Amino acid sequence: MHARTMPRTTLHSWLAVPKKSFSAQNPIRMPIAPDTLQIVTHLVAALLAGGIIGLERSYHGRPAGFRTHALVCLASSLLMLVTLYQGKWLPGIPLEAVRTDPTRMAQGIMTGIGFLGAGVIFKEGLSVRGLTTAASIWITAAIGILLGIGFYLPAVLATLITVATLSIFRWIESRIPSHSYAHHFVRFDRDNVMPEQELKDYLENLGFKVANMSHRLSDDGLHFEYRMVIWTTNPQNLSELASALRELKAVRAFRISPTGD
Repeated sequence: MHARTMPRTTLHSWLAVPKKSFSAQNPIRMPIAPDTLQIVTHLVAALLAGGIIGLERSYHGRPAGFRTHALVCLASSLLMLVTLYQGKWLPGIPLEAVRTDPTRMAQGIMTGIGFLGAGVIFKEGLSVRGLTTAASIWITAAIGILLGIGFYLPAVLATLITVATLSIFRWIESRIPSHSYAHHFVRFDRDNVMPEQELKDYLENLGFKVANMSHRLSDDGLHFEYRMVIWTTNPQNLSELASALRELKAVRAFRISPTGD
């Protein structure tokens, strides 16, 4: 039995490939699915929006900055894409059989981001910092959700408003009249304590008001302390108070701890 051979002309035509098919003038073009382009657009937009907000936080030296905000926004958008393309989970299964509530996914995202935001809030001395950064992380997640479902206009507006709030509002806030609070304690020798009213008058002459005051005797019984919360309308008064207390011979120790955001 002889093997059947392919006719010469047919074999030649099968092997022959036009050279211009692989030339630079005629590159091979792979079709891009509309869904793929849409997914890439959502994710890139989320990455840019989160990065823009994160740049402002990084510029001001905050613990959650450029990369953190970019990843938060990207993750939120990615998770919302899961609900947007829920029909792709199980190909061949009717859409009615696989259906999720997108609002539950959004609620889960915001709850999870709440724990991340709590991680950037920390206590520095008697001041609590990181509240603004936690709020920026939270709204970044919300922007990522909007970009994940394709609401580009509100997402862009929210990004611009957020950056304006973090930067321009900072400039406005520093110029509007406000009360600057500080935790303050001053220590005297037990036998040479400044009377309470005299101390209040002294602070008032320097531009301070006493919000509340407590008293403490040291464990060894050698020192007496006044502890209080003071406030002023001029933050520069805090430096002047420190300079003035250094000049008082009766003062053994003091601390001025401004509160922050």
